[in-house]
Amino acid sequence: MGQGFSHLDAEGRARMVDVSGKAESVRIARVRAEVLLNAETMRLLVQKALPKGEVLGTARIAGILAAKRTFELIPLCHPLPLDFADVSFEIDEEACIVRIEAEARTSARTGVEMEALLAAQVAAATIYDMCKAVQKDIRITNCRLVYKSGGKSGLFQAE
Repeated sequence: MGQGFSHLDAEGRARMVDVSGKAESVRIARVRAEVLLNAETMRLLVQKALPKGEVLGTARIAGILAAKRTFELIPLCHPLPLDFADVSFEIDEEACIVRIEAEARTSARTGVEMEALLAAQVAAATIYDMCKAVQKDIRITNCRLVYKSGGKSGLFQAE
């Protein structure tokens, strides 16, 4: 049953993929996500006046920490030596959107998509947590891989 799928064993059970035969290469992944706020919450965020403190700096550190600990959170992920992880934000005050971009890089035998994905999602969840006292209907949307390079599958760029 598991033939042809490297993430399944012979009985069809999920397993960690054996990457020992793969060549190391520089691998980069970028993920974007959006947090939708209302006008009052956006105003408070921009003015750094939310009750829990400075939101984006906290969210950035939370996202980087998530990238570093991905293998502890996603059961079959490999622990990777990250060469770089960062989270950046673009504030669109008019549309009341915080745009998040997370990037992870490694020189390894497997990719860093999951590390970038968790970095963006945990940064978004941290924004949610720090704003929820003033707004209950915050939405986290449009989380997706937008760039990947390295490894056998090569370059991927979202449109």
